[in-house]
Amino acid sequence: MAEPLTFTFDDDGTIPNSRLPLLVYRGVVPADPSAIERVFAANRWPPAWRNGVHPFHHFHSTAHEALGVARGEVSVLFGGPGGRVLTVRAGDVVVVPAGVAHCNQGQSNDLLIVGAYPDNAPNPDLRRGKAAEHDAAARAVGEVPLPPVDPVEGVDGALPKLWG
Repeated sequence: MAEPLTFTFDDDGTIPNSRLPLLVYRGVVPADPSAIERVFAANRWPPAWRNGVHPFHHFHSTAHEALGVARGEVSVLFGGPGGRVLTVRAGDVVVVPAGVAHCNQGQSNDLLIVGAYPDNAPNPDLRRGKAAEHDAAARAVGEVPLPPVDPVEGVDGALPKLWG
């Protein structure tokens, strides 16, 4: 079982972030988008898209998100403007709790990420940290159900233990 790195971010008044830790798994999936999609799907995180990370601060208040890096690398600022920049590479997976902002800070030309949401999630929204939306977004984040399984290692993975 892979032990992920964990990071937490406080509510900054515009970005609610989460009490749940962001999880970073290093080198746990093949550097192949189809293989990552199969891993996510087998663990009840249906793949939803292939692309990169938006170059602006954003978060989802209605769903948790898994990012599987299939090619290249990207530096992402997690947690909003006062957060932390982490670089992830092909083979890494990041599980972003609902409410945690993320923003592309620079990437390789060949970057490709597979995005997925747990099968118990509604359609994810996209919020940009507007102060007027903060309270409603924070309430929505608090109502997001915990995923039943880890996107990489299923029921025996770290997510249920760390988020339970």
